[in-house]
Amino acid sequence: MNDVISEYQKWKQQGEELRVKAKLAMEARFRELLLEAVEVAEEYKKDFGGVLKSPPAVTSFRFKTGGVKKRKQVAPPAPAKPSRKVLGLQKQLATAKSKLEAAKAAGAPTRNLDDRIYEIEDALQTASRS
Repeated sequence: MNDVISEYQKWKQQGEELRVKAKLAMEARFRELLLEAVEVAEEYKKDFGGVLKSPPAVTSFRFKTGGVKKRKQVAPPAPAKPSRKVLGLQKQLATAKSKLEAAKAAGAPTRNLDDRIYEIEDALQTASRS
């Protein structure tokens, strides 16, 4: 009886070793086939300009191409033209600032001009956001 048990255990051990070897061999073969499929797909695309369709049983097959993809150069967007309202407010602001400088140089009170500049700057920010 001991012979049968020891023989069974030896057979089981050999089966496990064979199972591991078969698993590694299948994984290696699978990778080889995938690499070959990628090469065929790339060659097909290069020669015929299309993409090969996979069989219906294969639901996902993605691969990265070996080369670096060229990105399309995107021109920077042209800055938006300011509206007529914004241009008018900028002109008013420049005029008010020059009047403020003149009033400071003459020693005249500047509180009204400071308030006007603040109002114009606020209106300019509001108009710029729209």
